[in-house]
Amino acid sequence: MASLADSLNTGVQFVLGLGATVMLPLFLFVLALFFRVKPAKALRSALTVGVGFVGINAVMTILSDNVGPAAKVMVQHIGLNLPHADLGWPALSAITWGLPIAPFVIIMTIVINVIMLAMKWTKTVDVDLWNYWHFALAGTLVYYVTNNFWLGILAAAVITVIVFKMADWAAPLGEKYFGLEGISLPTVSSITFWPIGLLGNWIIDHIPGLNKIHINPETIQKRFGIMGEPLMIGTILGLLLGVLAGYDVKGILNIGVNLGAVMFILPRMVRILMEGLMPISDAVKSWLNKHVKNSGQLYIGLDIAVAIGNPAVISTGLILTPIAVGLAFILPGNGTMPLADLANLAVFASMIVLATKGDVFRSILIGIPCLIGDLYFSTFLAGTITKMARNVNYAGAKSASVTSFLDGGNPLRYWIVEISRLNPIALILIPVIGLIIWWVYKVTKKSVYGLSDKNELND
Repeated sequence: MASLADSLNTGVQFVLGLGATVMLPLFLFVLALFFRVKPAKALRSALTVGVGFVGINAVMTILSDNVGPAAKVMVQHIGLNLPHADLGWPALSAITWGLPIAPFVIIMTIVINVIMLAMKWTKTVDVDLWNYWHFALAGTLVYYVTNNFWLGILAAAVITVIVFKMADWAAPLGEKYFGLEGISLPTVSSITFWPIGLLGNWIIDHIPGLNKIHINPETIQKRFGIMGEPLMIGTILGLLLGVLAGYDVKGILNIGVNLGAVMFILPRMVRILMEGLMPISDAVKSWLNKHVKNSGQLYIGLDIAVAIGNPAVISTGLILTPIAVGLAFILPGNGTMPLADLANLAVFASMIVLATKGDVFRSILIGIPCLIGDLYFSTFLAGTITKMARNVNYAGAKSASVTSFLDGGNPLRYWIVEISRLNPIALILIPVIGLIIWWVYKVTKKSVYGLSDKNELND
């Protein structure tokens, strides 16, 4: 087992070392050739997608480089000093890839995806190999709390299946609202909140008075003209964030202009990516129509970053940033000091925003209890994450306790960990949550997709 793991790990680390912006075009190029796209066209399409991701990552870096430091200053200003430091998803992903389950999860995820596609149990072709670490993290957490390798593999498999099904569920609305035609978003850190967002939106629909309040980029732009454009909204939110962080005038203006640029540029990068993806997506549809009876539609599974360009997503993430800091300060029993992941709250909020069709007001209301859950769950798993970090010699965990606010606090992963511990409450919740999700699907499908009971989504 050890030698096989070492060999797999060597191969995995080589592939991962290429980086997501290289791996994705390579994967898409091979996929395009398989579906009979001419080599020159396949190469151009794959490289265009790669260019789009380079642009998205560059703009996301601007976002994190501005929001992250401002959030940290806010943490310092309110005197937040909690025992478990938030190391953020980049460090947590590196830690996960360095642990023994990860190499096996990559192979397992590909096999599961192929089987589910063959059996028509999913419509998602998950080419986002880099983000398989999300599945590996669930398996690694279970492995560390149970000391059972195969339970860890099982946990990774379970969360993979769940995420593919939820990505299928959300994809039609993602096409309509985010404009991501032929794409699904199987990223654990965001798709987990899709059914929660739908449930929260349904509840708000049935609260008199509250259900009359709608705030989204379209209504803001209609009411405020040029001041309601995404560029101006990003600039204004950036200026407010700078004020909350206590920046001087130069710092306030700088963060304002940078976040305005993020709002303005990011949607254009997504359009470049979509330009490259469409020929591949069309080829997949054409091949399926020709060779597979009643094949239906397939979705290319991509990183949630392609949805971040939506103005409502960025706005919600920015507004939730100071709220997250305030919650960490006032919640009794919370031990997580949010730091690195504060720059990634747009990722956290993206599927909630989709569930509300871009209603920022509703997304914030739904996001607050989700943030509370993330803070507590990341606190509960801090000991396990610290142990993982020390086992790969992560410097930040040598003499301190670490956790991850968003990915370490993800409720789906935490639930799976508690199930592996045979926690009676977690076990009882299996049928309860299953029934709730089925009910949410039934009661929201008409409002979300415009479907009637006789015209449901294909399962």
